[in-house]
Amino acid sequence: MANRRSFKIDESFLEKISIGAIATKKVFNHLSGLGHSPIELERGSMSFKIWKEIKIKRVRVPDILCVTCGKRIESRGKTKLEISMSHSFVSPERGWDHGLNDDDFVALVKCSKIGEHPIDWKGEEPVQYIPVDKMKEAYRNQLIVTEKPKGATEGFEARITWPSAKAESEGTVTSLNENRLQYRRTSDNRTVTLQLTKKGIKLTPLVTLNDHVFPNQIIASVVPVSMGFDCAKHADLKYYSGMLKSPSLSERYAAAKALFLFPSDITTDLLLDRMKDDRDHIYVRLEAASSLMKMGRKEPLDLFELMLRDEYLENRLESVIILGEVKGDDSCTLLVKTLFDATQHAEIRAGAAWSLGELKNECSLSALAKAFNEVEQNIRVEAARALVKFGESFTREFINFFPRGNKEERAGLSWALSKIGNFKVVDLLPVLTDDEARKWVAWIIGTQNQATYIDQIEQLKNKDKEVYFAVTVLWQILSSWIDGLDTY
Repeated sequence: MANRRSFKIDESFLEKISIGAIATKKVFNHLSGLGHSPIELERGSMSFKIWKEIKIKRVRVPDILCVTCGKRIESRGKTKLEISMSHSFVSPERGWDHGLNDDDFVALVKCSKIGEHPIDWKGEEPVQYIPVDKMKEAYRNQLIVTEKPKGATEGFEARITWPSAKAESEGTVTSLNENRLQYRRTSDNRTVTLQLTKKGIKLTPLVTLNDHVFPNQIIASVVPVSMGFDCAKHADLKYYSGMLKSPSLSERYAAAKALFLFPSDITTDLLLDRMKDDRDHIYVRLEAASSLMKMGRKEPLDLFELMLRDEYLENRLESVIILGEVKGDDSCTLLVKTLFDATQHAEIRAGAAWSLGELKNECSLSALAKAFNEVEQNIRVEAARALVKFGESFTREFINFFPRGNKEERAGLSWALSKIGNFKVVDLLPVLTDDEARKWVAWIIGTQNQATYIDQIEQLKNKDKEVYFAVTVLWQILSSWIDGLDTY
C-alpha cells in the first residue's frame, strides 16, 4: 500500500510549485501585454513538473527576462497577498536577495484556488511590481518585519515582510492623511479605513485623492509598487555581448540564453567561444549550445552527446530538458536515443520522454508508443503524458497505430486518447479487431463526457452491441454520486 503521508507531502509540494508556475505565467503574459518581450529565464519556472530522484541545482536567476529592455523579473505567487520573501540568516545562497540585482523587479500575483486538484489555481489581477533596489533599501533601514517559523533552528528560513496595505474591493480614495487612508467601496458606497502604520512602521500612500482602486491593489507600503514599467528597448546584440563576458554567472547565463534572438555571424562566434570554454559553468555552456541549435547550428550536438554521458546525473537531466526546448529533428533524435538507452538512469530516460512531448515532433510518435513496453513505470508514465501533449493534431495517427500495438502499447495509447478526446465514435470502429482492442475502445469512449458522444453511440451499437453495453455501463458508474468517493 502506498504511503499516504508521502503522497500528501508530494501533493503539498506540487501545490506550491503550481502556485509559482501559474503566477509566473500570469506575469509573463502581463509583460507581453505591456509591450515587453519576455522569455523564461529560470528554467522550469512556468512548469508543474517535479523531478523526484534527481535534483538539479540551477543557476539562481529571476524567473523572467525582457529581452528588449534587459529587465529581469522575479515572480511571486501569494495565496495571501503581501510583500514577503523567505530568507536565511545563515546561508547567503538562501538569502531573500540572492541572485537579484538592484535593477530587477519582484512581481506579485494573488493566487486563488479554483478546484480540488493541486494544480487548480488561478492568478488574479492586478500584477504588481516592486523595484529590488527599493526593497534592499527598506531592508537596510529595518523597515521590515521578520518572522521565524515555529520550532526553527539554525538553518531554517525566516520570512521577511515589507509592511503594506491593500484594497479588498474596488473603490475610490476619499480621504488621506498621515495616519489613515479611506476609500469608498463601489459595491455599496461604504467607507473602508486603512491605518498607515503596521508593527510600528509607517506606510507611504501609493495613491492620491479620487484615485480608483481595485481588489488586491497595494495602496500603501514601505516600498514603491507599480502596475508595470516601460520597456526601454535598449538591449541589443552589443548589450548581451557585454553580458556574456561579465564576471557574474547569472549575467553570462542570461546572455547565453537570450542571444539566439539576435542572429548574426558575431552572435555565432560569441556563442561558440562560450560553449567551448570548459572553464565556464556547464549550464552557461549548455545555454550557449541551446542558442546555437536554435539558430540551426550543428556544432552543439557533440557537447550534448558528451553531457548525456556525464558522470553527474543532474547534468544529464538538464541536458535532456534543454533538448526539449530546441525544435528540430536533431534534438528529437538525441532524445529518442536516450529514451531507449538501457544504461541510462530511469529518470533520465523518463526525462527524455517528457522532453519529446515538449517537442511534439511527429517522428517520435512510434518511439513513445514503444516506450510503453519498458519495465520502469515512470518511463511509461512520462511517455503517456508526452503523447497527450501532442494534442488533437495527431489523434488520427494514434488511432492508426492502435490495431498493430501490443497489450502495453494499447493501454498507453488508450489513456492518451481518452485524455485528448477530439475523436468521433466512427473513427474507433475500425479498431475493434479483437477482444483486447474492444475492451480499450469501451474504456476510451466510456471515460468521455456522455453528452458529447450520446448522439454518436448508435453507430457503435450497430457495430458491436457488447462494447456498446460496456460503454453505457461505464457512463452510469462514472456519473454516479459514488464515483471518486474515498474512505477518509
